[in-house]
Amino acid sequence: MSKRRIRKAASHISDRNSKIIWIRRILVIMIIFLLIIYFILRIVYDTGRFTIILDSAGDPMSGLIIYNNLAEKKPQQKLQAEAVDFFTNIAQSWLPENIDSEAEGSHNGTNYIAYTFYVENRSDNTMNYWYEVVLDDVIKNVDEALRVMVILNGERTVYAKVNSTTKEPEPNTIPFNTEKEIISEQREGFESGEIDKCTVVIWIEGNDPECLDDLIGGEIKMHMDIMENHIP
Repeated sequence: MSKRRIRKAASHISDRNSKIIWIRRILVIMIIFLLIIYFILRIVYDTGRFTIILDSAGDPMSGLIIYNNLAEKKPQQKLQAEAVDFFTNIAQSWLPENIDSEAEGSHNGTNYIAYTFYVENRSDNTMNYWYEVVLDDVIKNVDEALRVMVILNGERTVYAKVNSTTKEPEPNTIPFNTEKEIISEQREGFESGEIDKCTVVIWIEGNDPECLDDLIGGEIKMHMDIMENHIP
């Protein structure tokens, strides 16, 4: 074999090895990128599908605090319900009658999410505060048959999306405030030293006309904001 052919063969081998090195580098970069995306999604979606947040933009000296244990009264900035990986539709009548008194913190049941916590006014003044429930993500329009019940000091209120056909509220419910905001309510006259007990219950209502097979495989993520000052 001539020297020229040897040089040409060596050049081909060198080019091939160089391409292999670059391909390996690209594959490593792609794998690292996919791993980063994976862990970001894990952080977003595995932190629980329902959280309660004390508005950090509010005045830290306001005296408004939240906690999930009445005996300890340990103030927290964020409360997190245990995630329910899968649930099917149920009827409201299937929920435990004592659902707001059976436990504190996260106390999910079969096919529903339930969380009980407290809001306390540790300031010297009477104040008002807002509580809002916001949809962060909805897949396959599962919110069409969603129910969110807020039990504030024993008073029960159920929220649901209006019927998409009739444009009327579902029976015995209050319509969602907007497409993404389920609830926006003000608690007025919250006196110094007063404690509100709040239980939030979330389920898919089987008696909703829009609870159809199309919702199977859907997902939903939401959070609740507690704030002294309402930010539109």
